[in-house]
Amino acid sequence: MADARELDGIDGIDGIDGIDGIDGLHAAHGAGGVDLDAARRAAGDFLAALGIDTDSDDLRETPARMARAYAELFTPEPLRLTTFANDEGYDELVLARAIPFRTVCEHHLLPFSGVAHVGYLPGERIVGLSKLARVVGHFAARPQVQERLTKQVAECLSTRLQAPGVGVVLEAEHSCMTLRGVRAHGAKTVTSAMLGTLREDPRSRAEFFALAGVPS
Repeated sequence: MADARELDGIDGIDGIDGIDGIDGLHAAHGAGGVDLDAARRAAGDFLAALGIDTDSDDLRETPARMARAYAELFTPEPLRLTTFANDEGYDELVLARAIPFRTVCEHHLLPFSGVAHVGYLPGERIVGLSKLARVVGHFAARPQVQERLTKQVAECLSTRLQAPGVGVVLEAEHSCMTLRGVRAHGAKTVTSAMLGTLREDPRSRAEFFALAGVPS
């Protein structure tokens, strides 16, 4: 029977805890923690600076809601990569397709969202399939750019699994591009990160893109 192991400390972060009482307003949990009171006040000042009156009944709680919303978006859940011995010697591609994700563009703090296709060629160990989605969600829970997010997911799996090959493709729509500026409604951005065999071997690379449903 395959033994299970948990790999923690992803991205150098051990035991990341969620925000206590996110439905209420609490002070910061130590240096670099989340201070919802300060965030609420700052959100109120931000809205006031834009000429928005938050004293009305409809908007009075908006600064607090903004603070809680961004705190949720920027707080990753604890991540443990549960792996199992590859007792069957499986050496074909493992791919989780169309994993939904959402994050926030670090340039405008507006959301971008889409789907991730994440695959790897197993070595001595395989990973619990749900963990592929959790890795994406973990790195998405911070201000991001799509290029970095794609690379972080791929490098995390490559390092932690010692997999011979890893492939990640992200397809996303950026509201900073569709709601403002050029307003390119419906435009999607596609990024990829291929490591190991999936980068070096054309046939393996083509198989990954075919299974992911992405033109190569």
